Amino acid sequence: MADLFESARIDELCALIKKYQDSYYNGEAEIEDAEFDKLWDELKALDPENPILKKVGADSGNFEKASHVMPMGSQEKAADPEQFLAWAAKHSYDEYLVEYKLDGASLELQYQKGRLVRAVTRGDGSVGDDITANAKKMKGVLSLLEKSPDFTGGVRGEVIMTHSVHKKYFSDKANCRNAANGLMKRKDGEKSEYLCLITYDALSTDGPNPFKDEEEKIAWLVKNGFESVPLKICKSAQEVIDYRASVMEIRPGLEYDIDGLVVKERTINLDDASRARPDRQIAFKFSLEEAVSVVRDVEWSENGATYTPVAIFDPVQLAGTTVQRASLANPDTLRKLGVQIGSHVVVVKRGEIIPKIVGLVPHADDAKNCKPIAFPKKCSACGSDLLDTPSRLYCPNKNCSKRVLHQIFKWIECSDIRDLGDALVNALFSDKKLRSISDIYSLDEATLTPYFLNQESIEKEKDSLGAKNVVASIRSKTNLSLAQFVAGFDIEGIGESMVEKVIEGGFDSLEKMLAASASDFEKVYGFAQITAAAFAQGLAENADEMRSLVAAKTITIKEAKGGALAGKSFCFTGELKTMKRADAEALVKEKGGSAKSSVTKDLTYLVTNDKESGSGKNAKAAKFGIAIINEEEFLKLVK
Repeated sequence: MADLFESARIDELCALIKKYQDSYYNGEAEIEDAEFDKLWDELKALDPENPILKKVGADSGNFEKASHVMPMGSQEKAADPEQFLAWAAKHSYDEYLVEYKLDGASLELQYQKGRLVRAVTRGDGSVGDDITANAKKMKGVLSLLEKSPDFTGGVRGEVIMTHSVHKKYFSDKANCRNAANGLMKRKDGEKSEYLCLITYDALSTDGPNPFKDEEEKIAWLVKNGFESVPLKICKSAQEVIDYRASVMEIRPGLEYDIDGLVVKERTINLDDASRARPDRQIAFKFSLEEAVSVVRDVEWSENGATYTPVAIFDPVQLAGTTVQRASLANPDTLRKLGVQIGSHVVVVKRGEIIPKIVGLVPHADDAKNCKPIAFPKKCSACGSDLLDTPSRLYCPNKNCSKRVLHQIFKWIECSDIRDLGDALVNALFSDKKLRSISDIYSLDEATLTPYFLNQESIEKEKDSLGAKNVVASIRSKTNLSLAQFVAGFDIEGIGESMVEKVIEGGFDSLEKMLAASASDFEKVYGFAQITAAAFAQGLAENADEMRSLVAAKTITIKEAKGGALAGKSFCFTGELKTMKRADAEALVKEKGGSAKSSVTKDLTYLVTNDKESGSGKNAKAAKFGIAIINEEEFLKLVK
């Protein structure tokens, strides 16, 4: 089934890519570059050798055709710093030469003995449209190379429309690129004078090149009167990433559109350039999910015992939404990033619910304009000195009222006591009738009735249905899995899935967990040193109450082994027909299996009622060869 889905998805992607390439090269682009790149990357992941990945678009049939004199293939792409670093790891250069990646339409100018004889569009990468008459009207197109009268070969550039021209004359067009594409291919050549050419490449076809490397090539173009792209020479991959961040910041103020950077080596590599998709250079693109802003303040979000820094910055657009807050994760992240009030920062939202800051954009005047972030020193609830560890700023007082209340809410969530609502819990806590997890199981109708009935109703000896329901709900949730039980104690960073990893690591009873050390937990898959230490500390702090609940038989821990789904893991996506997703996940755990929120290589089943969906989870499951089943098949497995 996975093979059939994958084949169908590949066909669908090929059709979409061809359609959008045609619209891009022959008129109005139908989707943004970032959306097109997602389709391209998905096809590349599913079928790396697909022929469509080796092609570029083709022009219309309105002009005579002409062959290129220099290669005009596509480029490899990196959508984010992680992808760029992966490429750079395989391409370690002493220097990285970095240029703007112009967002326009490619054009090759062909010269013979210094005179322009032809201007050819990109076409299919080998043959394009001859639009010489239109090109001669464009700014930046030179009919004669006065300083290089012997040059025979090609000069490559990008036809662009400036923002000011677009705003004044062509605001009816969606963007500058679409407007430029349409004008340069008009048969009558009308309004081509509103376009301009910015160059970045050249090649001699008669004799040696008049330049010896990529830097000299740009200098040669400028010397001959062409407008060219800025060139930045970086000594490391990280310097390229930092430069990209600085360009992202100034990008809105540029007079023309750019959609990334082109990164290459200093040496002119003709063999690589002749490939359909050169390997030794890459387009390091900007993303709709990245932006640069300025930090104006930092607030500290209080969640239980933990204080998390949240940056407030000038509003930016990320993936179609306006964003002005982003988590800084923890004190260690904040310090490593070096973020201060006034810092220029890179904000990302790659599928994250809460955006985050991933880097700084260095500024020469930061020293005088930026000021350090003030850390809170005291707990707002109990007044205890906060403990500042590398990964966490928190109140160490186990009896802190705010911390205890958060733990009670966590227990109610993990044990699924649905009738014990937030308002009732807050009221009971305020009246000191609920001050620990154990207190939940001491609640009775007499204690709860005043929270549902007024004094007059109580005096008339009226029973409270609400109080009865809460007590019944509490008593129905005394048989918990080991993962539910431990996760309910609200240990920092430890949810049910993390406890399940500990169980799978051999600590399959409460006593085994309580007897283990931090170094023991470090051996568990998914646990690093900090998480292991936090887990061991949390177990030690709560050991007495854990043992007390079990010894008194207030809570019964279910046998971890056995069950119809033992050893199997499930991820649910899309809408279920017969139950809520939370109920389906609870059923999996009840039967000895595990429920996951994402598709990983070790997943057993992806459950969806739309097996042919093009969703990311479906595609990932197909890629990993994971069985995709529907709800009916899932229920058969359960039974």
